[in-house]
Amino acid sequence: MTSIDQRLPRLLALVPYLLARPGIPIDEAATDLGVSSRQLRKDLELLWMCGLPGYGPGDLIDLSFDGDTVMVTYDAGMRRPLRLTGAEATALLVALRALANTPGVLDAEAVHRAIAKIETAAGEAEPAGVVVGPGLREADRTAAMREQVQDGLRRNRALWLRYYTASRDQVSERTVDPMRMLIVEGRGYLEAWCRRADGVRLFRLDRIDDVRVLGEPAEPPPQAEPTDVSAGVFRPDAQAGAAELRLRPDARWVAEYYPVDESEELDDGLLRVRMRYSDESWMVRLLLGLGGDVLVDRPVELAETVRSRAVAALRRASHLPVT
Repeated sequence: MTSIDQRLPRLLALVPYLLARPGIPIDEAATDLGVSSRQLRKDLELLWMCGLPGYGPGDLIDLSFDGDTVMVTYDAGMRRPLRLTGAEATALLVALRALANTPGVLDAEAVHRAIAKIETAAGEAEPAGVVVGPGLREADRTAAMREQVQDGLRRNRALWLRYYTASRDQVSERTVDPMRMLIVEGRGYLEAWCRRADGVRLFRLDRIDDVRVLGEPAEPPPQAEPTDVSAGVFRPDAQAGAAELRLRPDARWVAEYYPVDESEELDDGLLRVRMRYSDESWMVRLLLGLGGDVLVDRPVELAETVRSRAVAALRRASHLPVT
């Protein structure tokens, strides 16, 4: 007997293996695949019943046997390279990340390698096919930024960016040496060596206000190493704060737009989340913007800062007519 975790990879590999070795003796193929000839014949019988949806005679994989040899006469499209849409790539990445975090996975390293390859390939997808959120197609403006960035990558040219940094609520201009594009948690990023920061940075495509391809070549220095995004983009340091918030329905978008460590549905219709931040001033601005749609439970110091800032704002606006 052979377990499913051994048989499935073998079945997936059989068609390209046989296509590359037409007319191979079954005994030789069995030796290459590390199974008995009897087991391989069972695999071929099962493979014979696989194919494209519809599963009519013209849709199934077809095999030809001549004595003790076998060859594939119809491959049901498996000869073609796999091409994923943005939505398919995103769904596959979600599934692979869940698999990577599942205890007992036999080869977690292989899963992480697959995640890295799909992220890189997905980052090179055509703009119209990239989905950057659950069911949301990439905005036209972001697609235009992506096209310019891809052009710089293809031509190995440096890029000039006007970029919005949400954590500091600032727009800056910088010159970067692009390294790759990738999709992490459904969002598109440019990874590049930032000459201003003198380090590798990830730039969210939907936060690039403007981009120009420069005439000079892109030359990331030798120390420019790709970022490990297997655990996500946000990597708070030891000094990062953590806020426990309760979000009303109109503020639930915060838990979808920003990374959160934990979330819990409460009986009163609120959503409790734990959200880390590295810049308190940014967090205070975010919470003030949410108004009465958010309640700050912890830390107490953050709640007090938000309360005092709100009171001060109301005092400054006391001369305005009530609307």
